[in-house]
Amino acid sequence: MTSPSTSIEDLPLNRFHKLLTLRSGGGSFVDGYVLSIIGVALAHITISLSLDSFWEGLIAASALIGIFFGGFLGGWLTDRLGRKRLFFVGPTLFILASIAQFWANSAEAIFILRLVIGIAVGIEYPVATSLLVEFMPKKYRGPRLAMLTILWFAGAAAAYIVGELLLRTGGEEAWRWVLASSAIIGLALFIVRVGTPESPRWLLSKGRDHEAEQVVKSVYGHDFCLKNLPEESPNYKINVWSLIYSGYSKRMLFIIVFWTCCIVPLFAVYAFAPKVLAAMQVKGDSASIGSILITLFFVVGCVVSTKLINVVGRRNLLLCSFAVSGLALLGLGASDDNAGAWILAFFAIYALFIGGAQVLTLVYPNEIFPTEIRAFAVGAGTSISRIGAAVGTYLVPMSLASLGIAQTMYVAAGITFFGLLLSWMLAPETRSLNLQQAASLG
Repeated sequence: MTSPSTSIEDLPLNRFHKLLTLRSGGGSFVDGYVLSIIGVALAHITISLSLDSFWEGLIAASALIGIFFGGFLGGWLTDRLGRKRLFFVGPTLFILASIAQFWANSAEAIFILRLVIGIAVGIEYPVATSLLVEFMPKKYRGPRLAMLTILWFAGAAAAYIVGELLLRTGGEEAWRWVLASSAIIGLALFIVRVGTPESPRWLLSKGRDHEAEQVVKSVYGHDFCLKNLPEESPNYKINVWSLIYSGYSKRMLFIIVFWTCCIVPLFAVYAFAPKVLAAMQVKGDSASIGSILITLFFVVGCVVSTKLINVVGRRNLLLCSFAVSGLALLGLGASDDNAGAWILAFFAIYALFIGGAQVLTLVYPNEIFPTEIRAFAVGAGTSISRIGAAVGTYLVPMSLASLGIAQTMYVAAGITFFGLLLSWMLAPETRSLNLQQAASLG
């Protein structure tokens, strides 16, 4: 018989945890795929449907608009209705909207369907991450959440590969098959999620203790019970307004600011990527290969950060990530146009070190809020940070045209250092804490 003092957060990783990582991480893979596939097909859609610049830009931004609404909606519904129910909403919307894109014959139709896909992506962030973190042992919580960022890049890479293959072999209307292809992985995600149990922590927060105990026994064995779960049933009501009227408002500010300060400069750097490719003498068809190599720098940074998250701790990783990547952006701004080697070096440093902040965008919001508002916090962070993404998409080309590359990089560095300052003031260390302790204001 297992001792009541044995916490399930101290157990080793088991088969269920690995399967749950696949079930939750699959959502990140699909997100990366569906958000990136439009970039592969957009030029062909523009020609086929004779799109003007207004509709071309609106379709490109439609998923970001959808994520904004989906993050808030998904977070609120996940906390209200449970993780298990919402776990199948995203895959269902992916399948239906992706298939419908095959028959879309107008800019309006594609915009609406891409908007729905964006809503599905926004829903995925809070439900998939909160379900994963609420089952995961303490030792593996950070690395497994961080792994979702890597899977996003894997999905994006798959979109580029599959999209290019379909465009080269599918004829003039191949873009329809490109957009519809995401229905296949959406279906695979739906199937692999069948059988996922509800979070016992969420059940406890709703006073459904008996159901929570049944889940604990089914996952960990009949020797375990609620006494092995370090989560207390609240004796007071916690809801979304706790973010405003309690100490959690500071934590929400921290999440929103550091997430936004991580994302906005990324768009500036991606806009700067053609200069890097030019410095490497990468032109013509080789530019596609160069783009994949650039993405690999970011992937390597995320992989390294995933390995380090339990070694150096969350707070140190975040501060180091912002500090070094900010210095790299200053270096990019100060580099002469002919200093190709220096430009490439600073770009690589930025890409490698910003990985720390990137992976923590999914770790921190899931750790520092209680079960009752965890999903809403993730959803709100997702939604508001996407405003920054949209602003970056809109303003960076204008900044490059009016201010130039150097000044744009300096602005990006300033945003990064602001993220560093606020993180230094507010970022907690949660590495050695169980989930209840990490979410406590005490």
